[in-house]
Amino acid sequence: MAKTQEKQADFGFRRVPLGDKQALVDDVFHSVARRYDLMNDLMSGGLHRLWKRFAVELAGVRPGNRVLDIAGGTADMARLFLDRAGPSGEVWLTDINGAMLAVGRDRLLDEGHVAPAVLCDAERLPFPDRYFDLTCIAFGLRNVTNKEDALAEMHRVLRPGGRSIVLEFSKIAAPLQPAYDWYSFNVLPKLGQWVAGDEASYRYLAESIRMHPEQEALQRMMETAGFDRAEYFNLAGGLVAVHRAWKY
Repeated sequence: MAKTQEKQADFGFRRVPLGDKQALVDDVFHSVARRYDLMNDLMSGGLHRLWKRFAVELAGVRPGNRVLDIAGGTADMARLFLDRAGPSGEVWLTDINGAMLAVGRDRLLDEGHVAPAVLCDAERLPFPDRYFDLTCIAFGLRNVTNKEDALAEMHRVLRPGGRSIVLEFSKIAAPLQPAYDWYSFNVLPKLGQWVAGDEASYRYLAESIRMHPEQEALQRMMETAGFDRAEYFNLAGGLVAVHRAWKY
């Protein structure tokens, strides 16, 4: 009898057993959590802050809205959403990685924000159907094992008329690709070693960007998950894209 082939998933450029990917990703983020924000500033020259603000503006959060920040890590997005949802709204910070979530929770508390922080899997959200006005995942979807399941969950917990935002690295314009590749695989890992003491994790992060679906493919995935009016906005020549879609 032929042996059943074990399902596999991408971990950067490696193929690993499907059930092993989450533990490998956890190891990466446990390693980089304390230096994650500093590395983001260094890697992007601070541009990641502008990209996040642009995504938040597209989200259109209003006072009283309920917002779910998935894979929210160090709470950059949650902090911006809290300012817009106001005291009558709700902003839930979630992440599957305890080290990242602890950094984000502590940052919110240090700044005087009281918001729930929940350790949970994007593929199995512990929230009721049709609860949130907005679901968001910023720079986290490429690390999810089953992206289709995560998108379906983002759709499930949205109320009718709600919208979702996905901010993620994407397919950069062809003329910029050679320089971007050189930076990603020569400079970025060395920067990770120098600042975070972890070259391997930042090599994985560079590889994970290359394995993530490009703009049109992710748009189709959101439509397959049930979203309507899926669209995307390229930033920095397609280095980053913000996807927005609605649930009707």
